[in-house]
Amino acid sequence: MRALVLLIALLPAPLGAETLVAARTIPARTILAVEDMEPGVKPVAGAVEDPADAIGMEARITIYKGFPILADKLSAPALIERNAKVTLLYRTGGLSITAEGRALARAGAGEVIRVMNLASRTTVSGTVAADGTVIVTP
Repeated sequence: MRALVLLIALLPAPLGAETLVAARTIPARTILAVEDMEPGVKPVAGAVEDPADAIGMEARITIYKGFPILADKLSAPALIERNAKVTLLYRTGGLSITAEGRALARAGAGEVIRVMNLASRTTVSGTVAADGTVIVTP
């Protein structure tokens, strides 16, 4: 048993994957591109390791030069800005209703957003579709 413990202790440690760090200060709401990232040598928990996972994503906060790019600080790019007019779509069975609304927050595709229906002045929640339409579910 001691020999097994000694053998495990003498095995080389696995190399940690490189993380990505900011090549420049990246302001919040910036869409990341290849030139915004460079490899870092120190592995950090939660940091992005593959550039493909970060390219095209939007920085939710300012990321300073040399700091790791953390996955939880990135999100899908916003399709809808706060106070923008959007199309609300409600479908159930064979019925489809559209209405105009005003977004109460910023949101990207797949995110849930609150929208005020301009005709009735009621607030509804819906999911943002890839084309920017807000789909309201029953």
